Amino acid sequence: QVQLVESGGGLVQAGGSLRLSCAFSARTLSSYSMGWFRQAPGKEREFVAAINWRGTDTWYADSVKGRFALSRDNAKNTVDLQMNNLKPEDTAVYYCAAALAPSRGIRDYDYWGQGTQVTVSS
Repeated sequence: QVQLVESGGGLVQAGGSLRLSCAFSARTLSSYSMGWFRQAPGKEREFVAAINWRGTDTWYADSVKGRFALSRDNAKNTVDLQMNNLKPEDTAVYYCAAALAPSRGIRDYDYWGQGTQVTVSS
């Protein structure tokens, strides 16, 4: 059974940092590209970052470029999103997802986690 479980969310002040982690249960997902998306109240889910299965290439939304960094460890079956210089507009539920190829499109992802809340206070 494929499972993606996010952790690391919480409340932080603007300018602070958080590190989100996504643990995936199935070894087959080590050959999948992984992505992070977020959804703020009243807004559509949006792309944040993606990484290929090797961990050699990453893609970021313009809104987080230079502040967020995505990495993965296939030996540990984890994908981490380091978030620095957080802003109130980063407040959202963050979701980890898996796709056969790197993509910014929600519909390209086959498996999703339940999400973790990130709240940035001003």
